[in-house]
Amino acid sequence: MAAKRHTIALLTDYLCGEYQSEARFGVERAAEAHDVNLIVAFGETRARQGYTLDARGGIYSLIGATTVDGAVIMSSALTNHIGPEGAHEFCRSLASLPVCSVGLALDGVPSVIVDNAVGGEAAVAHVLDDHACKRVAYISGPAHNEEAKLRAVAYRRALEARALPYDERLFVYGDFLIDGGRRAMRELLGRRVEFDAVVAGNDNMALGAMDTLKAHGIDIPRDVLVCGFDDVAVSRVTRPSLTTVRHPIKELGALAVETVVRQLRGERVPECSLLPVELTRRESCGCGYYAALPRATGAPPRREPLSLAAQREPLERALARCVTVPAASREAWPRALLSALEEELAGREDSFVTALQDLLDAAAREGVALDQFQGAITLLRAKIGRTPGGAPDDRLERLWHTCRILISHASVRAEGEKRLYLERASVNLSWTGMFFSTCLGMPTLRRTLAAELPKLDLTHVAISLFDDPQRATLQSLFLMENSREVEPPPASFAASCLAPPGFLSSSERWSVVAMPLTFGETEHYGIALVNGGANEMVYDAARLQIGSAMKAVSMHREIVRHVEVRERLEQERVHQETLVAKHIQTTLVPAHLHVEGLELSAMMRPAAEVGGDYYDVLPTRDGGWLGIGDVAGHGLVAGLVMLMIQSMVAAMTRRDPGARPGEVVSALNRAIYDNIRDRLKRDEHATLLLLRYERGGRVTFAGAHDDIIVCRARTRRSECIPSSGVWVGVLPSIDATTRDAELLLEDGDLLVLYSDGVTEARNAHREQFGLSRLCATVEAAQDAPVDDIRDRILREVDGWCPSPDDDITIVVGRYRAPR
Repeated sequence: MAAKRHTIALLTDYLCGEYQSEARFGVERAAEAHDVNLIVAFGETRARQGYTLDARGGIYSLIGATTVDGAVIMSSALTNHIGPEGAHEFCRSLASLPVCSVGLALDGVPSVIVDNAVGGEAAVAHVLDDHACKRVAYISGPAHNEEAKLRAVAYRRALEARALPYDERLFVYGDFLIDGGRRAMRELLGRRVEFDAVVAGNDNMALGAMDTLKAHGIDIPRDVLVCGFDDVAVSRVTRPSLTTVRHPIKELGALAVETVVRQLRGERVPECSLLPVELTRRESCGCGYYAALPRATGAPPRREPLSLAAQREPLERALARCVTVPAASREAWPRALLSALEEELAGREDSFVTALQDLLDAAAREGVALDQFQGAITLLRAKIGRTPGGAPDDRLERLWHTCRILISHASVRAEGEKRLYLERASVNLSWTGMFFSTCLGMPTLRRTLAAELPKLDLTHVAISLFDDPQRATLQSLFLMENSREVEPPPASFAASCLAPPGFLSSSERWSVVAMPLTFGETEHYGIALVNGGANEMVYDAARLQIGSAMKAVSMHREIVRHVEVRERLEQERVHQETLVAKHIQTTLVPAHLHVEGLELSAMMRPAAEVGGDYYDVLPTRDGGWLGIGDVAGHGLVAGLVMLMIQSMVAAMTRRDPGARPGEVVSALNRAIYDNIRDRLKRDEHATLLLLRYERGGRVTFAGAHDDIIVCRARTRRSECIPSSGVWVGVLPSIDATTRDAELLLEDGDLLVLYSDGVTEARNAHREQFGLSRLCATVEAAQDAPVDDIRDRILREVDGWCPSPDDDITIVVGRYRAPR
């Protein structure tokens, strides 16, 4: 029987930072190489002053021996404001597991770190020694961050070694973020102290400082030199490119996984593993992109033509320094590339280009910046390929030119793919945010989750809500496997399991992301466990959007609860008002349902306690307007609000038949809000959907109501088209969130509008009639006249719920295209 696959966790603060993203990449690749499952847990802290990390609460406290076999802890990222003692206490809470600290050396805890002192001193020494700078400013990371302190001490040590005085006016604190670098540079400039170079504790702060320097008309590097630390991806493509200390972040993550895996095997591991750093010189200090390459002095030396044997080993070492690649392949690729070059020199054409293309493809998959390979080609051209007389070899010159074009195309293609992926993720996130903002009930939220999460590449999802005040148990809310929603189990389970039993039981190796569902810092709703592989920005954005939707659902429930209490206390008064409201509602329905090109049938049946259902049909010369809505609550006020809506819609559409529905809804909202809040002193609100139909079949709509059903004559299947927006009467202005959308009707298509009295009608088992059943009813009767379809829907609802407790409104239209 095969041994059970181990599971390890990566604990970090968030995923979108360059440092966190690179480290996570290294951890994921190493987990795959070592064949271990991976849980990435994040979301409880950001780098902000005054935050206290509590290992006993939140997502991190759920990571333990019942869930994982070991843990990689991004100590340097998690603990910017709690200091080494707080970090050590946090790691001690996981003492029962094999762990590894990344970025921060902790006594008694296996740690992987970089030589911050050497790196920090190298950057300062470079601008002092190689560029003869005299006044070097320094932007430090947070005061309580150990990495930041080591780099700051290195700055002072570099000054002391050169007998240069330390000027406290040239030292300023940042927060490792780009905005922090901007603020720090503004503070330095505000002190009106001269400086000719700036060294920052990380690249983000260096980039922010460069932004501020540029905004003040200070040229880089002509007026001020700038250096950073980390060598994140953006440092290569900024203008000017950033001189920095290369921080092997991916290698740190990979080594941390290896350290945990070795502990799981029972092996002894070093208490602290130190990875070297190196200075990477680019344009921001004046060196330029290829400054690190050897420069020829005098006439080129005579060398044997097209021979590699004598310089094979030094060439391999030099090539390895040109390109930042994961440690596992550092030795392999230079050897393979030089072997291909030997084959090329021996007469096998295209051997080198083929090998280079394979190398570029593999490097792109590992997230390597492909433009670095230009340096490798420059090195090879400088070292080999001249004739005995010292002139360039024409055949190799053509080869180098081909390789440069190949690298350029591969680099542009890789960056373009990243940009397209980010743009797609950004667009999808904006849409999901809009849909989540309209989720005011759990059924709608579940439908939205099922529809929207696969668009974000989240195909395996387990969303569970806390089932007790102590947050010790969870109840499954939503489950998705392979982009298909499945029925969640009814029983609650221990929160330390993170997901319902069976969700993480696949025999295949898996990688998932665990994130808390919260609103603000105090309201904790539950846990989301989703598949890895999506863009890092998706996880945090989706987490916040779902948390906000949970807040909206809870607020709506509270509103409904208060309304129900108030109505019970005023039952007799409401009964009397209901008679008036019923009269208003039934007498304002349109007397004629005639719109050119639409066969229309509609009805509204008030419940015993009349609500505020509204529908209207307003013909125009080029088509017509359809409206449907539902005022929250029952009784006279609901009827009055419905009356306001009906009269305002009729007035505005008659005045301007070609108006945009979104403009009408926004204008109506302003008036409704004022009338309800200022005049009636109430807080009612309403769903409202307005549709402008054009004779050619185009329907433009706006507002927030139940889904629009379009039963296509061509496919004989129903489409459920969601409406987006905000309820009218909730906010003074909804202009920013009210947008027009369109659909196109084809000949014979059915358009069905309805109120929630249809879909939310409940049978004796309290099961809702539901949208799926409504669509099935429409499809079954789609060939019948519209009156029969309307009556068929009503019969089905009545059969499902003989005594409905809400108004029922149905509008059915069949489109007939012009002949």
